[in-house]
Amino acid sequence: MDWAFEVAIKNRKLLERFIDNHSLEDLNKVPEGFNNNIIWNIAHTIVTQQLLVYKLSGLPMVVSDAMVDDYRKGTKTERDVSQAEVDQIKALLFSPIEKTKEDFNTGVFKTYTEYTVSTTSTLTKVEEAIAFNNFHEGIHLGYILALRKSL
Repeated sequence: MDWAFEVAIKNRKLLERFIDNHSLEDLNKVPEGFNNNIIWNIAHTIVTQQLLVYKLSGLPMVVSDAMVDDYRKGTKTERDVSQAEVDQIKALLFSPIEKTKEDFNTGVFKTYTEYTVSTTSTLTKVEEAIAFNNFHEGIHLGYILALRKSL
């Protein structure tokens, strides 16, 4: 599992670069033909990881219910986010992954509620959720790369 956590951290470093290298205006821009913006995609990866790994394991998440409501599957950009919100999203890039690794290694994950994802694969245990989450984050990295080209 260490490899899966390394992939997650590397992807989050790529996401961090988008925050560091784009203006607030660019992070908030929804180009024609897209439903969401760069910052929505980044926040969505944070929320999804928490839902797939913690919520489905019956454990408390580190993200707020309001953040889940704004960035869960099926949502779209509804408003511009402030710099303070961008800073909060940036602050959540790494700590949830590090906590997941720690919790996994100490045996915190005991149960898992099966969940069928949009690719029709069914997640049956936390190890599968962690692996699928990396795939999911790769999809959103691709969206972000396309969004960047459209700015």
